[in-house]
Amino acid sequence: MLPRWWPADARHFQIAALGALLTVSMTILDLGAHPLPSALAIASALATQAACSRLWHLPRFDWRSPLITGLSLSLLLRADEPWLHAAAGAIAILSKFVLRIDGKHVWNPAGFAIVLLLLGTDHAWISPGQWGTSLWFASFAAFLAILVLQASRRSDIALFFLASHAALLLLRAAWLGDPWAIPVHQLESGSLLIFAFFMISDPKTSPDARLARFLFALAVALTAHWLAFFMQMRPALYVALIALSPINPILDRVLPAARFDWAINKRQGALQ
Repeated sequence: MLPRWWPADARHFQIAALGALLTVSMTILDLGAHPLPSALAIASALATQAACSRLWHLPRFDWRSPLITGLSLSLLLRADEPWLHAAAGAIAILSKFVLRIDGKHVWNPAGFAIVLLLLGTDHAWISPGQWGTSLWFASFAAFLAILVLQASRRSDIALFFLASHAALLLLRAAWLGDPWAIPVHQLESGSLLIFAFFMISDPKTSPDARLARFLFALAVALTAHWLAFFMQMRPALYVALIALSPINPILDRVLPAARFDWAINKRQGALQ
């Protein structure tokens, strides 16, 4: 049973968590996030959401999802031209409206925009994976992640993915005879936390059934491992997620379950 102060809509926690991480990134850790690119990504996402809401004749403008997308892009995407951040916000939201199967958008919007810009231009890259090994930051990020996942009821896929990813790194270290410090260092990644807790666990793009989420998380971990260590691809996690996301509609048909809906989740949270 959730406490009375718990927001009924999980996106409120997502916004608070991502906003807090972005603030830390700008003020304490200096990870390359700057006000102008972040403002462009967020404003572009909000403006595109507003325009698409009118074009698709939606009854109201929902600011929460585009704000989450803009904050995610601000944390993860780096580019040497400011307009690319604005382009990323527009691409991300457009993909949510245009690229849909069975009424469900196929790709995580921020992930789709990041991969498209990484593969389509030489002027974009991912924020450095290693955000430092400070215990306070790891605890802070984990605390925020727990709140978000509890509210969105998608903690399982994040844990499935992290367990699979960690197991593959440890097995590789054992096979190569590497010291355990190497896989531990590889797991101490801020971008890995954001990927697990805010991207692959996106309730609107992850599979509906728990078993399907487990299979998808394992497939993403395996594919990312192959891309990173056999194909020498640095943004392997994001490419793996985007490449495999089209199988989710198949998983939803083979393993049917109740579809996640923010409105339904909000009512359930209110009742609890």
